[in-house]
Amino acid sequence: MKDKGSLHLKVQELCDCYVTTDPLKEMSIVKNDADKEEAALKWLALAALHGVNDNAEQISITKSDDGKVEVTAEYRTTDLPSPGSEVAEKIIESLVGITHLEGGEGKTQLALGIRDSSINLRIKMKSRDGGKKVTIKFQ
Repeated sequence: MKDKGSLHLKVQELCDCYVTTDPLKEMSIVKNDADKEEAALKWLALAALHGVNDNAEQISITKSDDGKVEVTAEYRTTDLPSPGSEVAEKIIESLVGITHLEGGEGKTQLALGIRDSSINLRIKMKSRDGGKKVTIKFQ
């Protein structure tokens, strides 16, 4: 069984690794990664970096019951690159593992260290119409 407690640390390490890259470019190719669990953590790190760099209010990922994935950012409503259905499912699983929002519903705070700073993110999860939606709110 994989240690879910280290997922949070892995996201922070990936933030440090990708801090000097173009998060949107990296997000657009993450669906091609062979390791979908690693890709999910990478996407979370890249989403956090994009949100911080571009002063986003929030980033949402919605996966419908038919597998369609939509990612939006609110700073100006715009679509972001989709991580694909498999990676989206792993993103949601990873966030449940990090935040312990069992059942895929609820809200919680997530402190995320990035280099010599940290940010507090608000994570909100909900299910609707057989799909799932995760929103990452930036303070």
